[in-house]
Amino acid sequence: MSYEVKYPLWTGNYYNEGMDPEVFDKLKEECGVFGVFGHAEASFLSYYGLHSLQHRGQESAGICTSDGTQFHYHRGMGLVKETFENDKLLDLAGSIGIGHVRYSTSGESGINNAQPLVFKYKEGDLALATNGNLVNAPDLRKKLEQQGSIFQTSSDTEVVAHLIARSKHEKLEDAVKEALQQVDGAFAFLFMTQHKLIAALDPHGLRPFSMGKLGDAFLFTSETCAFDAVGATAVRDLNPGEMIILDENGMREDRFSEPKQRALCSMEYIYFARPDSDIENNNIHTVRKQMGRQLATEAFTDADVVTGVPDSSISAAIGFAEQTGIPYELGLIKNRYTGRTFIQPNQELREQGVKMKLSAVRKVVEGKRVIMIDDSIVRGTTSKRIVNLLREAGATEVHVRITSPPFQNPCFYGIDTPSREELIASAKTVEQIRQSINADSLTFLSQEGLVKSIGKNVETHGMCFACFDEKYPTKVPSC
Repeated sequence: MSYEVKYPLWTGNYYNEGMDPEVFDKLKEECGVFGVFGHAEASFLSYYGLHSLQHRGQESAGICTSDGTQFHYHRGMGLVKETFENDKLLDLAGSIGIGHVRYSTSGESGINNAQPLVFKYKEGDLALATNGNLVNAPDLRKKLEQQGSIFQTSSDTEVVAHLIARSKHEKLEDAVKEALQQVDGAFAFLFMTQHKLIAALDPHGLRPFSMGKLGDAFLFTSETCAFDAVGATAVRDLNPGEMIILDENGMREDRFSEPKQRALCSMEYIYFARPDSDIENNNIHTVRKQMGRQLATEAFTDADVVTGVPDSSISAAIGFAEQTGIPYELGLIKNRYTGRTFIQPNQELREQGVKMKLSAVRKVVEGKRVIMIDDSIVRGTTSKRIVNLLREAGATEVHVRITSPPFQNPCFYGIDTPSREELIASAKTVEQIRQSINADSLTFLSQEGLVKSIGKNVETHGMCFACFDEKYPTKVPSC
């Protein structure tokens, strides 16, 4: 008997092409960068580093290396392991390299926008990779096009390449300084020529960016977990407005801007970073546990079981359980092999898609009052489906606790968030959201509790809470 497959399990030619936001309404990850200077196996280090950063972008991956004479590079759509199969790494010779994993927040999805971007430059070849988003890129792009620039991609990263190319400075680092002084937003940049590597962080320090060492080699990454993957040691975080230049003369510390008010993205602590990463010497797992503890003091309710939504909420659920004495259990299990995208021709199959992604452990939650810990509520559709999964598995009560304040405002700094109209917390009260997601109770962590959990003085180690309080650290488009 033959069957006609009307609705394939996932769409497109690669792992996560065409994700439907109505099914998985979690915030979309940003990007991740990894750089190497002074190691004979730069491509292999970049490969393993990008594997550790895969959670930051599953849309495309790329590595560019230099052997001192010419560039070798490869980019592809999909996961790191898919992009670099069939010994492609063997063709990437050189001791300097930059790598990138991408989730499109600016520019359409496609191989042309996969990074690193590689260009011909007056001094030779130039490769760029970045994590973040330039809020004034559209205006700069329009101005450059009026002056005769021809763009090959729709990525805002290419704007910086054109600014560098048009600079009259002879030295690359001076041209990079001039370019970065014209852009605004969040960025952790890596620039590479045949002999040089430059790392730069935006003046507000919105994105995490760390430097490490492996023997005599220098490494740069969006998260310190990538250092652990290659056996490197973290040295320090880059400072806002700082540039680090590496060439045959060694390492030089410089800056293209004076530091502005520190505004590290708070969602790195809440959701994006891996639990085994450290930011500003704060371990992410430890901070998330403290968020759970703080949430327990702010919103205790009696229950039988505490469970977390995998993966980013597990640490907080453990902290909540430890603070309250309510047992922590694996009440929800994530299927790691379903991919990230599904086609949803009707409501019934939409629900099936969620069940394939996540399932409730019936023997754990049946007949129990369950506290479900999650990191955020965006549109509310996923939260409702998870609550209903627990109810269908026999939970008698489902109390939802969120380890962030209500997400009310869009992000312009590299997180692909819905418009304000699509954010459920921008239009509904907490009680209305509770009713919408079918929970017995709902509480969000207060912003004060979030700051306390992170343990940093906002005045000296400032953070960006704009998605909660609309206090953007830079000028942003009207929203």
